Amino acid sequence: MCERFLEQVQFLSIYIREAHPVDGWWFGDGLLGWLVRKRIPQAAYHVYDPQDFEERRALAGECEASLKYGIPTLVDGMNDRVSQAYAARPTRLYLVGEDGRVAYAGGLGPWGFKPHELEGAIEIYFS
Repeated sequence: MCERFLEQVQFLSIYIREAHPVDGWWFGDGLLGWLVRKRIPQAAYHVYDPQDFEERRALAGECEASLKYGIPTLVDGMNDRVSQAYAARPTRLYLVGEDGRVAYAGGLGPWGFKPHELEGAIEIYFS
């Protein structure tokens, strides 16, 4: 999708607050943690919630390198303003039009994370 619309759309990933830090809602080393790690083996599972922006930025860089999305990653500030404005937790896809308005808002992940719907929205937007 990114390659298909590269000339028309600026794709970005926004790294927000850590979803499952060790010092928060952690999956742990039990059965649930094992199942999640089996499904997404490249994700980091033993990280702590960053205490400042530099720590969050470093984790975002590790995430970008590990997951290899191939698109730039921006980092939400410690006030979580972007996450709150876009109801981004845990995962969400958006298409923001050239006028700054939301043209598509995907459902909450993981079940509402549907890239094919975003692709359809992009097709409609540019038709």
